[in-house]
Order: sequence, then structure tokens, then C-alpha cells
Amino acid sequence: MSNCEKVEELAGSFFEEGYNCAEAVVRAYREELKLNLSDEALRIATGFGGGIGHNGCICGALTGCIMVINMLQGRISKEESREPAYKSSGEFHQLFSKKFGGACCRVLNRQPFGSYEQRKNCFNITTGAASLLAEYIKSQSLLTSTKDTCQ
Repeated sequence: MSNCEKVEELAGSFFEEGYNCAEAVVRAYREELKLNLSDEALRIATGFGGGIGHNGCICGALTGCIMVINMLQGRISKEESREPAYKSSGEFHQLFSKKFGGACCRVLNRQPFGSYEQRKNCFNITTGAASLLAEYIKSQSLLTSTKDTCQ
């Protein structure tokens, strides 16, 4: 199984366990890439589910992916450039929107929250986003370690 398939599977497993879309993506990447992200820090993803607290805005799977990109490229001090993170975040947003037909939860998933149809569609978007991110990370050589995605 490639790492690309593994993060897709991990994200799906976390989603099925009851984590929301953003949480599932961040947890999958923390596990697969061994990111230095504490359990407490994982809380940052919770409110992004359902398009930010079930408001149907920006897709939680997309925001989870952007969080991962920023764990790889984000800055710690104001002296560091924010441009690499902005560039990658913007590019990934465009890739996601092209693949799924938008970036807004209410556009991507028109079913009522909690319905079987909504959960199934959200599962597919979450796993697809995790896989798309793995492909993007590899294509842009965002990893500084020897660990690679989509081998």
C-alpha cells in the first residue's frame, strides 16, 4: 500500500470513528508523517467540521489539509516569510476546488447534516482530500525528511 493510499485509509478510519472531516485529515497526517503535534494541539481542527461549526462555509476537509500544509511550511516568527505557506495553501485550494467542484461545504454537500447521504459524501470528500494532499506534498517536495508520500 502506498503512503498516499495509507493517508486516505487513515483519514477514512478516523472519520468512521467519529472524528469530523478536519480532525480526520489532521490526525491521519500526524500519524503517517509523524508530525510533532500534541493531542492538545489537535483541538484546533474541531470547530472546522461542517464548514465551521455546521455553518456550511469552507469545507473542513480542505481546512484540515491547509493545517497540514502549514505544519510543513508555516512560520514560527514574524521574521520568517509567510509566502511559501500562502503559495501552497492557495494552490491546494485551487486543486481541491477543481477536483470537488468548490470549497464551500454547503455547495459540496447539500444533504442535511447527520443524514446517511451527508456522511457518505463527506467521507468521500475527506478521503479524497487526504489523497489529493499526499499527491500535492509529493509534487511540491514539501517534506524535508526522507519520508515521502504517494510512493
